[in-house]
Amino acid sequence: MRAVDIIMKKRDGYPLSEEEINFLIEGYTNGEIPDYQMSAFTMAVYFQGMNEEETTLLTKAMLNSGDILDLSKINGIKVDKHSTGGVGDKTTLVVAPIVASLGIKFAKMSGRGLGHTGGTLDKLEAIPGYNNYLSDEEFINQVNKIGISVIGQTGVLAPADKKLYALRDVTATVESIPLIASSIMSKKLAAGSDAIVLDVKVGSGAFMKNVEDATKLAELMVKIGKNCNKKMTAVLTNMDEPLGYAVGNSLEVIEAINTLNGNGPKDFKELCFEIAAQLILHADKAKTLEEAYSLCERQIENKEALNTLAKLVEAQGGDKNYILEPSLFPKAKYTYEVCINNEGYVNHINALQIGNAAMILGAGRKKITDIIDHSVGVVLHKKVGDKVDINDSIATIYSNYSNVDEVKKLILDAFSYSNEPITPQIILKVIK
Repeated sequence: MRAVDIIMKKRDGYPLSEEEINFLIEGYTNGEIPDYQMSAFTMAVYFQGMNEEETTLLTKAMLNSGDILDLSKINGIKVDKHSTGGVGDKTTLVVAPIVASLGIKFAKMSGRGLGHTGGTLDKLEAIPGYNNYLSDEEFINQVNKIGISVIGQTGVLAPADKKLYALRDVTATVESIPLIASSIMSKKLAAGSDAIVLDVKVGSGAFMKNVEDATKLAELMVKIGKNCNKKMTAVLTNMDEPLGYAVGNSLEVIEAINTLNGNGPKDFKELCFEIAAQLILHADKAKTLEEAYSLCERQIENKEALNTLAKLVEAQGGDKNYILEPSLFPKAKYTYEVCINNEGYVNHINALQIGNAAMILGAGRKKITDIIDHSVGVVLHKKVGDKVDINDSIATIYSNYSNVDEVKKLILDAFSYSNEPITPQIILKVIK
């Protein structure tokens, strides 16, 4: 078997066999197939696509290229969630404790942020002492003991995906639905959970810009998961404006804590409840979505979810006092108000620009080696549908630099207005 023949076959639009896909992935992972041949293959996939069976086989090949976390020693059903990345997305910090407080085992490996999107690990590290890295044994023992753990990746999960993604990033082949789906699902399946809810973002601050493409991606990932005997749901959610009000690591943690105290932004709470409710259904803790929503509300009201977040932080070496008293979080040196000369109603907030504004302040990374400043970011005061008047403040900038002119301009340019109010929708579609 030769790589060139497989590339030619895909170039001409023919489906590949399991043997051919395994040959490519194994050969590329161990260095026998060079970058230039794999580049040609990914470009062929970009133009010709892959059917569901091929994409499942590609996912399995990447999954089997490295370690697979065995969570069989964790008692009961294990659940996980994954977001395709957005601005102000601190959802795990609310969903995980709600679900775990109901006795459902939440075992999650998260990532760091890059570019305009934030990473859960970076947000958790805003809490002094929080340790993102546990051994597999420590991870499993903690989930058995308190029902929850959120850590960085252990072992070598799906190394083929890491190598392939780096190649796609420099060969203009990132935007391929089969390659995106197999990339996400190989990592999620390697992490070992029984049920997964995917939060597929759609809009200006997301990778998928329209509902049609996001639906194709979500449906494919759900099918891949089911083909691998996982319980699956995908929720398409609106990222045409930032999620909640806060964008920036400690600012987002504070907003998550406020939400667990019953004071969260409406859109953020709705999204968290939807994802948590779908996980609750997968774990058979409720018979209907309405019942699952009621359980979420109960765990907020009785503070069980908040207490579970505190237990998580304490178990992983963090100072739980920051969860119980969020005013302890360090503050940025400067704050600046962003005021407008418009009046009317906010009809759009470009989430990408707000994310980039926070990144410039130091809340995000341009490259993976950049150091995060946990105290900086942007807090919006207006959301889509809100009325604004001249000289209203639409946002506060939290900065450790005195010159924020570029950031102010990005924020001002991110907002657009209309004469009539519109009603935003956070949950666009649910796919099972």
